[in-house]
Amino acid sequence: MSFLFKKTAMPSAEQALPGRQQAIDSGEVHAVNGHPIHPPFPAHLQQAVFGMGCFWGAERKFWQQTGVFSTAVGYAGGFTPNPTYQEICTGLTGHAEVVLVVFDPAAITYRNLLAIFWESHNPTQGMRQGNDVGTQYRSVIYCHGDQYQAAVASQQQYQAQLVAAGFNEITTEIRDAPIFYYAEEDHQQYLAKNPSGYCGLGGLGVCFSG
Repeated sequence: MSFLFKKTAMPSAEQALPGRQQAIDSGEVHAVNGHPIHPPFPAHLQQAVFGMGCFWGAERKFWQQTGVFSTAVGYAGGFTPNPTYQEICTGLTGHAEVVLVVFDPAAITYRNLLAIFWESHNPTQGMRQGNDVGTQYRSVIYCHGDQYQAAVASQQQYQAQLVAAGFNEITTEIRDAPIFYYAEEDHQQYLAKNPSGYCGLGGLGVCFSG
């Protein structure tokens, strides 16, 4: 029980692992579409960051969308600079597993991305997603520019729909985007490289309407 408690409790800055100054080698090119996964991106594109459990399946969900230029997986929202995947799994970094989505707002809107986010996972579970337990699996929306109000409004709308369907309160963390630390190259576009790999992605069956 103590192990589970530690995994589901956010560490303090003092408890967090020290990390490192050097960035992790994440590769440069998207394994599916050949686009860059690091900025600078074309000026007409925007960025969004979502955490919805294990980032392997979450990233695939977004790279499959028309209008998404590039995606990358990484870590954000915690304390440890440039963490490794092994460090993330200890629960002592404070980071969530997240997906960076680079998109063309003329082809797919931020609201479209929010709908995919809400419908593709269970946002009511706190520090877990299904059988994946730990702070790194929490539901998060990290906002760029003027995305915050849209994200909060979407949460309020989806909460009403979940209540009507008999589900619990949403636990999703919504805030301005912190530093995004790229994950290791092996984890980038993982399910394209490993088609039979694990994917724990699954929603509640409630459509985000309107």
